[in-house]
Amino acid sequence: MPTRIFVVRHGETEWSKSGQHTSRTDIALTAGGEEGARRLAPVLSRVSFVRVFTSPRSRARSTCALAGLSAGAQSDVDLSEWDYGSLEGLTTREIHAADPEWNLFRDGCAGGESPDQVSLRADRALGRLRLIEGNVAVFTHGHFGRVLAARWIGLPVSAAERFVLGTASLGILGFEHGDRPLAAIELWNATP
Repeated sequence: MPTRIFVVRHGETEWSKSGQHTSRTDIALTAGGEEGARRLAPVLSRVSFVRVFTSPRSRARSTCALAGLSAGAQSDVDLSEWDYGSLEGLTTREIHAADPEWNLFRDGCAGGESPDQVSLRADRALGRLRLIEGNVAVFTHGHFGRVLAARWIGLPVSAAERFVLGTASLGILGFEHGDRPLAAIELWNATP
């Protein structure tokens, strides 16, 4: 069976709720974020996963646990959120007050990661995941999850801005099965 990657964004945090960019800051889930993660459990329990990976951030690990998949889950630093550098904790509105033309997926972040760096990290993670046969669950973050989707289907990081990914949502990266396997997005931004 070819790999299918179930991309799960962590549940809501105070900063995701307020629109603040959160990468290295380790923030817990809100009560609503915990509930969103629990709602994923019945959906994910119907799938047999051969491997489960999670970002090392507590919001992703907690979502994994509340969704019922923490047994045997492995932490993978490559699944961490885009490093926002000097923009950590700021909202897009605050960033645009200083630089109205700024676009994360085109410009990256001063003191953090560029689009090329994030692309390389996503490609590295996807390279390892493609070697696994069967269903894989990946608990990650909003912007990085969007980059995974874009890179899975061969698009540049700049295209990731078109893949909205809400908190406690699910996407499936798989294949269109015709004469030859073609990487495809089977499901995106779904909530139970």
